[in-house]
Amino acid sequence: MPRTVYDDDHELFRETVRSFIAAEVAPHDEEWERRGIVDRSLFHAAGDAGLLMFPTPERYGGAGVDDWRFNAIVDEEFGRAGYASAGLSLALQNDVVGPYFLDLTDDEQKARWLPGLTSGELVGAIAMTEPGTGSDLSGIATTAVRDGDHYVLNGAKTFISNGQNADVVVVAARTSPDRHRGLTLFVVERGMPGFKRGRNLDKLGLHGQDTSELHFSDVRVPVANRLGAEDGQGFFQLMRNLPQERLSLAVTAVSAAEGVLARTLEYVTERTAFGQPIGSFQNSRFLLAGLFTQVDVTRVFVDRCVELHARGKLTAVQAAEAKWWASELQVKVADRCLQLHGGYGYMREYPVARAFVDARIQTIYGGTTEIMKEIIGRDLGL
Repeated sequence: MPRTVYDDDHELFRETVRSFIAAEVAPHDEEWERRGIVDRSLFHAAGDAGLLMFPTPERYGGAGVDDWRFNAIVDEEFGRAGYASAGLSLALQNDVVGPYFLDLTDDEQKARWLPGLTSGELVGAIAMTEPGTGSDLSGIATTAVRDGDHYVLNGAKTFISNGQNADVVVVAARTSPDRHRGLTLFVVERGMPGFKRGRNLDKLGLHGQDTSELHFSDVRVPVANRLGAEDGQGFFQLMRNLPQERLSLAVTAVSAAEGVLARTLEYVTERTAFGQPIGSFQNSRFLLAGLFTQVDVTRVFVDRCVELHARGKLTAVQAAEAKWWASELQVKVADRCLQLHGGYGYMREYPVARAFVDARIQTIYGGTTEIMKEIIGRDLGL
C-alpha cells in the first residue's frame, strides 16, 4: 500500500536514520545488550546527526522543526531494524521527555536544559510510576514540601527507562493531598544530594535499556527546577503528553512487526524441510498471508494517526486505539514468526528470538492494553 504521510524531505531524512543505525548502532548493539545499558555515545552521536529534539529553537542549538513526522521516522527505522533498546532510549528523549522541556519551561530553564538535550550531552528521563501505583497516576505518593527557595522531595519510582543514564529527570510529586490537583512536576538533576539510583532492573527483554529504580531522600530541589506553577496542573500535564507517547509506541510496534516479517519471509524461503522450502507449505503461506495483511491494515491506521498528530488533531482515544492494536499485533507477529523458525527461533543468536522478548513489554508500558480499552470504552459512553 503506497504511503502518503511523508514527503521527499522526510524520505531523505529516513536515509540519514538508516545510515546512522548502520554506523552507530549495529556495531555496538550486542555489547549494549550484554552490559544492560546503551552507551552514552549513542546520544552524542544522535545529537551530532540531528536525530534529537527536532522542535528545539535554533537559538538553543536545534533545528526549530515542529513536525512530529521526523520523530516517527526515527521510531520506525529503529523498530524495523530490530534495535528496540537503543530506539527506546532515543524515543524517550524525543517523544516522551522532550515535550516537558519544550512546552513547560520558561526562558531560563530552556537555556539551561534544551542545548544539552538536543546535542545529546544531557540524557532525560521521566519518573511517574511508583512501586504501589502502576498506571494510576492519581495515586502517586512521592511528596515535595516547600521550604523557602527549595522543595524537599521524598519517595521512590520504579520502571524508569534511561534511569541510569539520565542527567535530568522529570519527577511527578505530590504538593497537596488532592488526588488529581495535588501533583507538580520537578526536574531533578544528576548529583543532587539524596538522589540515588537503585537497581538497573533485570528484564525479560529490552536488555540494553537501563530501566531502573530511583530513590529520593530529602532531595532539595530549587524552585527554579519546578515545571510550571504549583497550581495543581501536574496530573493534567502528564495526561496531555500520553497520546504522543502512545502513538510513538504504536509506530514502533507496527514497524517492528514489518521488520520481523521481512526477516521471516527470507528465512522460510531459504530454510528447507522434507525437501522443499518451509515457506512453500500451505500452513506457512496462509499464516504469512494473514500476518502481512493485518500489518498492512494496521500500517494504514497508524499512518493516519501520525498525519493527524502532525496537524495537532490526534485524540487520546485514537492514540489508545493505535497503541493497543499495534502492540498486540506486534506480539502476535513475533510469536508466529518464531514458530516458523522452529527450534532455531528459540536461539538468542537469531533476531526473531529477541524480537519475541522485546515485543512483550509493548502491551504494558505507556498504558496497558486493558487501560487502552478502558479509555475507548468510556468514550463510547459505557
